[in-house]
Amino acid sequence: MRRTMLYLPGNNPNMLLRGHLFEPDGLVIDLEDAVSASEKDSARVLAREVLRRGEFGRCEVTVRINGLDTDFWRDDVAAVVSCGVSGVRAPKVESPRTVLDLDEELSEAEEKFGVKRGSTKIFCLLESARGVWKAYDIATASPRVTAILPGGEDLAADLRTGRSKEGTELEWIRRMLIVAARAAGVDALDTVFPHVSDDEGLRRETAFVKQLGFDGKSVIHPNQIPIIHGIYAPTEHEIETAQRIVEAAAAAAARGLGAVSLDGRMIDAPVIRRAEYTLARAGLPTEKR
Repeated sequence: MRRTMLYLPGNNPNMLLRGHLFEPDGLVIDLEDAVSASEKDSARVLAREVLRRGEFGRCEVTVRINGLDTDFWRDDVAAVVSCGVSGVRAPKVESPRTVLDLDEELSEAEEKFGVKRGSTKIFCLLESARGVWKAYDIATASPRVTAILPGGEDLAADLRTGRSKEGTELEWIRRMLIVAARAAGVDALDTVFPHVSDDEGLRRETAFVKQLGFDGKSVIHPNQIPIIHGIYAPTEHEIETAQRIVEAAAAAAARGLGAVSLDGRMIDAPVIRRAEYTLARAGLPTEKR
């Protein structure tokens, strides 16, 4: 699951070593916005050494590298691939070409450091109108792409507006990206909620993006993690209903039936898939059909 992915400044050793203790689903070591130009090299070395320790609990660990329009990104790739990191977040992706260039660099680094080819995933940050418009093409540009994410501040600036607590400026973009992600078969991860002291605002926004279909959100403060996890956790009623659906489908399959009715409702493949997804979010097994 990728309900929460916590950003950690790449130049903050305390946060890098302790971030997993807050139990997010994933960690994002940030070598881009969180690090000034004068600290890029030292942050990269620090991130590499922390990655080599490998003490992250159950968290998926990724690194936000610097943009492909900078002089830093190739060194970033080499440093993190050598440690076997799960994936990289590519900022300001505007075209499939960016993905292909990153894919090629990752392949070269994997070969150089003896890492399985294709194992380093790409998370694409879409932080401009151009990037959002090409979301599906970007998401399908490489098998490495595992998720697309809308930008926050950069995207608002490109749209010539600002961030509102209601997220009005991002509503259409979120709807577009969830469709692009599902069509491409990749995850859709929402942008951060920047108002770290507004718990109710975070709850409203998380409930909204969950209903749209987003798999989770990026996080900038540990206090946001339990709130988001709570929103994404299925209710007891949802779990009970899902279990009954999966059990009914398994029983029908055992009898050689292609369809089954439950509580007067026809249970078909999409309903079963949603039920299985609900059980997976609850950490429960699904019966094999």
